[in-house]
Amino acid sequence: MLMKLTGGRIVDPAHGVNDEVRDIYVNNGRIVKAPSDGKIDQEINLRGKVVMAGAIDMHTHIGGGKVNIARTMLPEDHAADVVARTELMRSGCGHAAPSTLTAGYRYAEMGYTAGFEPAILPINARQAHMEMHDTPIIDKGGYVMLGSDDYLLRMMAANDDQESINNYVAWTITHSQAIGVKVVNPGGINAFKFNQRKLDLDEKNSFYGVTPREILLRLSRAVKELGIPHPLHVHGCNLGVPGNMNTTLDTITGIDGLPMHMTHIQFHSYGTEGDFKFSSGAAEIAEAINSNKNITVDVGQILFGQTVTASGDSMMQHAAHSHAHPNKWVTMDIECDAGCGVLPFKYKDQSYVNALQWMIGLETFLLVEDPWRIFLTTDHPNGAPFTSYPHLIKLLMDKSFRNDVLSELHPEAQKASRLASIDREYSLYEIAIMTRAGAAKLVGLADRGHLGVGGAADITVYTDDDDREKMFSKPDYVFKDGKMVVENGDLIDVTWGTTHVVKPEYDNSIEKELKGYFDKYLTMKMGNFKISDDEIVDDGRGSLTIQPLHKGGRI
Repeated sequence: MLMKLTGGRIVDPAHGVNDEVRDIYVNNGRIVKAPSDGKIDQEINLRGKVVMAGAIDMHTHIGGGKVNIARTMLPEDHAADVVARTELMRSGCGHAAPSTLTAGYRYAEMGYTAGFEPAILPINARQAHMEMHDTPIIDKGGYVMLGSDDYLLRMMAANDDQESINNYVAWTITHSQAIGVKVVNPGGINAFKFNQRKLDLDEKNSFYGVTPREILLRLSRAVKELGIPHPLHVHGCNLGVPGNMNTTLDTITGIDGLPMHMTHIQFHSYGTEGDFKFSSGAAEIAEAINSNKNITVDVGQILFGQTVTASGDSMMQHAAHSHAHPNKWVTMDIECDAGCGVLPFKYKDQSYVNALQWMIGLETFLLVEDPWRIFLTTDHPNGAPFTSYPHLIKLLMDKSFRNDVLSELHPEAQKASRLASIDREYSLYEIAIMTRAGAAKLVGLADRGHLGVGGAADITVYTDDDDREKMFSKPDYVFKDGKMVVENGDLIDVTWGTTHVVKPEYDNSIEKELKGYFDKYLTMKMGNFKISDDEIVDDGRGSLTIQPLHKGGRI
């Protein structure tokens, strides 16, 4: 069926289109050229409406072991936020850690059509994919965690060559059905198990003698040489530690110009100045990002209220456990290859530290010059639930609103921040870059994040409103693969998105040594570790989309 979306104000940064009135034609889930005979089957009038591609959350914890632990730990969170079952929607619950069904519904209702889980443990990848398959409407994908795994650290301790590292990385990402590679506190999760309570960038793991910098360089080279579109996704050292801005700056400048994405950068931008020994390093971090074009970041903005922090960084989660609110927490080991720390947390606007964290995130957004290299996230749910994105967008687009909120926060934190003096306000075009075109480019989604002919018909339509929070909270229409799933902010249809993966080339001879390692050390056999394409398709609940690789890889 050929559908015409008539007269919308198109905002499509991927094609340099900024608020131009155009028609869009959709057929079989794709955006197509206008029919030569002028015949259409359905027309929807979008005159005066703002039209963007469906939004993409490139870093959101929606599947995997730690998310399930968070759900289990917070029955009060579920009880306070229940979605009743309807003829269309199954029941669901949760605010900080919503159920799979609820997450999909709420993303779609906000105009999002894709979300990427940033920390899939290889040995647990099947469960993570099963949860994401149970998340309706949106496309999914995940970044597989390496960098504290015993096998890689053994290879590095033995000084194996880069080609061997590349083969291992490619084998792992292929059989985990992932789209990228994530490193969390490189080597630090492992070092925690040897009673190291911190691990700085050039500090050696006490058992393997390997430093975080060496891990980052090896994995960044592997990702680049294999042609994986998304750069190495880095959760750096010393998360949340006052003074960690120096480690972050050293990480940015010491990666030899290799592409690197630094995630939840707000948590890595802290100084030690002032009476509280906690200060903003956002200006210095932003300057380094502006100067190093190989670096991209997402912010991990904190917003005030109750949430839950869930991270593979067991070292840092254990250090923070005394701040749990309510007072319950989990830190655990997973197959000697990773860790998990979950603790509920409430960000308070009259806390000096929390208020300054809020300011640091916004300073970073406003001081990084290139919207193609910075991305809108709250590190859901660590900084705030993803449902707070419309509020965050308003903070970025409305200086008066931002300063009104700022004026109510901890007074000493206000004195320590330059936020009030920053005049920048994001435009709709820049918001579309951060949440659509730039995010698609970063993750490697060639047919998403834009409104060009041939692209997937993931389209969100808004009524323009000076209140940007209202505007982005309730789209007029959301189309997923050409099918209308939201009308006037309400879900009207439930579909199932695709899973995006990459398949880098590797030398299959690596499996001989890996099989011996699995048999000797792991509880899962190598054959059970591998996730087949058929499992991803999951009985019709979507499909497998293999994204193109840069030179060095294959489709």
